[in-house]
Amino acid sequence: MAEDVKDCIFCQIVAKKIPAFRIYEDERSLAFADINPLAEGHVLVIPKNHAVNLMEITPGDLAAVHQASQKVATALMKAFKPGGITMLQLNGLGANQVVMHYHVHLIPRNRPKDGLTILEWEAKPGDMKAIEKMYKKLIEAF
Repeated sequence: MAEDVKDCIFCQIVAKKIPAFRIYEDERSLAFADINPLAEGHVLVIPKNHAVNLMEITPGDLAAVHQASQKVATALMKAFKPGGITMLQLNGLGANQVVMHYHVHLIPRNRPKDGLTILEWEAKPGDMKAIEKMYKKLIEAF
């Protein structure tokens, strides 16, 4: 189960119990500098209300986080002039989510010279029978 809100580091940042380099804030969302940046300008955008992941966040908070992400991404492009921005969002321990509070990473990129190979992959043609099997399983889940 999810960690208690009082133990959530991001909830403590929202409550100003832990300092952060706050970059953007509105009624529902907060953006701050990642203290373990993958690149200059790496920012996290979170909902102020605690939600563990994409499956738990309310639609309004999800929209607020992504609207804030758009504003922060625009500022990142202006400030750092990267070739692009990777937007990364992880859900659950199996996906390497470390802080169990919904958050979006905005990472300015200048590939390939930035060396962030972890964020690189090549598209490979899929097995259409396997894709169809996945499709049917997913449709059943709805």
